Amino acid sequence: MAEALLNTLDPGAIVLGVKASSDEEVIRILAARLEGLGYVKPSYADAVVAREAALPTGLPLGGANNVAVPHTDPHHVIKPGLALATLAEPVLFSNMEDPDEKLPVSVVFVMALNDKDKQVEMLQEIAGTIQSPEVIAALITAKSAEDVLGLLG
Repeated sequence: MAEALLNTLDPGAIVLGVKASSDEEVIRILAARLEGLGYVKPSYADAVVAREAALPTGLPLGGANNVAVPHTDPHHVIKPGLALATLAEPVLFSNMEDPDEKLPVSVVFVMALNDKDKQVEMLQEIAGTIQSPEVIAALITAKSAEDVLGLLG
């Protein structure tokens, strides 16, 4: 179903039940994971936080199980990767469609892509995957990286 998603999501970059107080904290947790795995440069986290402030990525799906897909420019990326966090409690992200609106987000995908053309493709694949409220609910309750990969497979 989501082949590019599965090929890009590193099991080592899946963090479940994250306790975070802000969108920036979630982004920095996932960016640090990607950096530790060799996907991104040290400049990546700050660049994603800055881009999220200017161009928010909260996707309204209805209810508290919304998704955010923070990312930044390819020059901060060493090799393509994707990180995913499920949150113990929703964190507020600004709505992509209405930046003044704050959305409670429960699942965050951080994209690290070194080809700008691939960003739209990956966003579409993520959007297609998260259309199902059942998939989002299952991701939120997943107990392992294997569970997550199975849901996305």
